[in-house]
Amino acid sequence: MPPAFTLGIEEEYLLVDRESRDIVPEPPEEMLQTCQDQAPGRVSPEFLRCQIEVGTPVCSTLAEARHELGQLRATVATVAGRYGLAPIASSTHPFAVWRPLKWTNRDRYNMLARDLGATARRLMICGMHVHVGIEDDDLRIDLMNQASYFLPHLLVLSTSSPFWQAHDSGLKSYRLAVWNEIPRTGMPEQFTSYGEYLALVRTLQRTGVIEDATKLWWDIRPSARFPTLEMRITDVCTRLDDTITVAALYRCILRMLYRLRLRNVTWRRYKNLFVEENRWRAQRYGADAGLVDFGRGEIVPYSQLLEELFDLVREDAEFFDCQAELDNARDILRRGTSADRQLAVFKAARDAGADDREALKQVVDWLIAETALGLPTAAEPVAAG
Repeated sequence: MPPAFTLGIEEEYLLVDRESRDIVPEPPEEMLQTCQDQAPGRVSPEFLRCQIEVGTPVCSTLAEARHELGQLRATVATVAGRYGLAPIASSTHPFAVWRPLKWTNRDRYNMLARDLGATARRLMICGMHVHVGIEDDDLRIDLMNQASYFLPHLLVLSTSSPFWQAHDSGLKSYRLAVWNEIPRTGMPEQFTSYGEYLALVRTLQRTGVIEDATKLWWDIRPSARFPTLEMRITDVCTRLDDTITVAALYRCILRMLYRLRLRNVTWRRYKNLFVEENRWRAQRYGADAGLVDFGRGEIVPYSQLLEELFDLVREDAEFFDCQAELDNARDILRRGTSADRQLAVFKAARDAGADDREALKQVVDWLIAETALGLPTAAEPVAAG
């Protein structure tokens, strides 16, 4: 049987005060509870109290995933608005400082704060995770080995974290610079089978390094909770449409690799060092400086690589009926990613005479508006899945 290729999307948001535009260190507990009551099982706290996470149920189509995620975004925005707050789908806040922030008082998070020290407390960052249903264990590992090559291509489209503590970081995804301080991140190891992967997990468990596989925080991993291959490299996309585009492209890549497997063909596997170089280029430059095509042995403009990728997954886009969603990737390049546009908003404000602090507040205003773009005007309670 072929994989189901079902979808599940998780997004993390930062909560900001609409007046000050700063992060809210301790949102009202009743706000989170109301969100959870309206979307049972789909809204949860994150490591820092200023964060909130949403997750769709298992979806069969992109339209279903978009509807579910739109309702969840709208639920959080509507409830937060009652308290003078707003969510921003940005992987960093333009000017907030991490030191005063507090983590959520839960056993798992208390252990993280204890085990990881300041590297955990500094996690004032948000990401997006896309799950695709691959039921066969060994197939999940095989596709993970091959799909790693394409992760930098997905990161480019999602970048939303150019600022860190009121400074232009010079990176389009500063989130990864923070995340890289945590152990067991980055590109995964290459495994010959699911059994070899389990052996690694059990060794780490036996030695006391991890309690379970959820503490393998690779850019892509076999989910420890679901029969899915979970993509984790991307920033959270500020626009809902862009989230769906990244999810659609990831899903198409996996199906393309599966089709190749049926013909006894595999995508060439490169050393992690090579793929990590493209990861860095995507993190640093976004789409501005291209990625390395290791087959050609040269740097190729990202727009050209994207068109080549579209050719590879054309059959899969037709199968999933998601050509419109993939076409939006071209629009992302035309208008710029969230990181590009945040920098443009900041520059325009400074050119108009605003000081740095006021310009950064205007970036937050833009993030609030873009996060809510295209959402239902009034969120209805989300039915339990």
